[in-house]
Amino acid sequence: MTYTQETVHEIVEKQRAFFKTGRTLGVDFRIEQLKKLKKAVIDHKEDLQKALYEDLRKSETEAYLCDLGPVVVEVNEILKGIRKWARPERHYSGLMCFPSTNTTVYKMPYGVSLIISPFNFPILLTLGVLAASISGGNTAVLKTSSKSAASTQALKRLIADVYPEEYVTVIDGGHDVADMCLEERFDKIFYTGSPAVAKHVLEKASHNLTSVALELGGETGNWCVIRKDADIKDAARKIAFFKLCNAGQICININQIAVAEEIAEPFVVELKKEFVRQIGEKPELNPEYPKLITEKVYDKCERLTAEYSDRVVFGGTGDRAEVRFSPTVIYPVGVDEDIVKHELFCPLLPVVPYKDEEVEALLSVIAEREHPLSMYVFTSDKKWARRVMSTQQFGGGCINEVCVHMMVKGVPFNGTGHSGMGAYHGVWGFREFTHPQAVLTGKTRMNLPLREHPYTGKAGETKMKLLKIFER
Repeated sequence: MTYTQETVHEIVEKQRAFFKTGRTLGVDFRIEQLKKLKKAVIDHKEDLQKALYEDLRKSETEAYLCDLGPVVVEVNEILKGIRKWARPERHYSGLMCFPSTNTTVYKMPYGVSLIISPFNFPILLTLGVLAASISGGNTAVLKTSSKSAASTQALKRLIADVYPEEYVTVIDGGHDVADMCLEERFDKIFYTGSPAVAKHVLEKASHNLTSVALELGGETGNWCVIRKDADIKDAARKIAFFKLCNAGQICININQIAVAEEIAEPFVVELKKEFVRQIGEKPELNPEYPKLITEKVYDKCERLTAEYSDRVVFGGTGDRAEVRFSPTVIYPVGVDEDIVKHELFCPLLPVVPYKDEEVEALLSVIAEREHPLSMYVFTSDKKWARRVMSTQQFGGGCINEVCVHMMVKGVPFNGTGHSGMGAYHGVWGFREFTHPQAVLTGKTRMNLPLREHPYTGKAGETKMKLLKIFER
């Protein structure tokens, strides 16, 4: 379908009309739609896995582990808690509001939501956010990535099979179609992607003062800090797995490793061993290894590898025909070199040695840069690790682990500053897609003249004394 501003406007207005009917407000309706979504993911499993293979060469296992399975888990968590989350909250109004005693907080949907999803996890980061939108009682327009074309078509088939267009629909196309969507008045926008595009989304949303949530990779990339007391075999095993996943095209992936120079050489040896153990000597020839999304990304990998060719200690090779580039370890790299000052979003992995006794100075450098989406530390000093993780600013992270923090039920996921705003997953997604409205119920009897004029004279003095009592 060829989209125009008129056709996009018509889609939005149909959804607005449907929302105004009030059908999406009922919790039973939302539960029914969430169950439909879960069933659709399971029923369309083969179609979705085939699309993920075509777009990113994801194996069936990786496709289910990273894209399909998490959607089912997310829907299950929402189904378990939504009745409690959506229930109006009762609050005591307080003496200042006498004779009123009851205030209710209603969790109201925003209305028509726009979900702009990326190419790297095209199923999860579309349907996972959709689940949050549905849980809040909204309608949704899904603008999927043109880079993952097969997944977009699979999503169009799935959504059309389950929902009417006036409730949920998929719009495909490039940046021009995304801009058509952003020209429309939405009530909530959820964007996943780069900080540069996020600024454009925010600028467009500001015209209508639309509430926006952003899930971004972070402008200067995610750090992993390895202390000299760390278990380097354990760290290497986990980091190698993570960097192989989706060929490094993950917003929470490790962009660069800072490793204490006292253990840097043996750590690099262990890291290389782990890559070979998990994927083989030539990862780019292994059919289980995902491909890069476009040749442009492949060209970037090739260019940076050539630029740092004298320091490539593992990988650095690729298969252009299959658009696969091996995980590539670059060592040593200085903390101020350009390659560790921006998000790479690819299989390249710079390793920055530092003196363990100067770790605080390293953390100061990290803190001065834009806030990352994730941070990871490996150390046996749990007290130090907890202090770091509770004082640095980032989206989320792990101590002696990678990535699995985003799979924990009941906790939020997202960044801060250049790595995002807002949060979702479970109840946090419900909160992101609803607005809390406080409503006080007044009384028609026993109303005191405390707030009314006069404010001066003896009456004013009496009122002031009562006000000071009520404020305690």
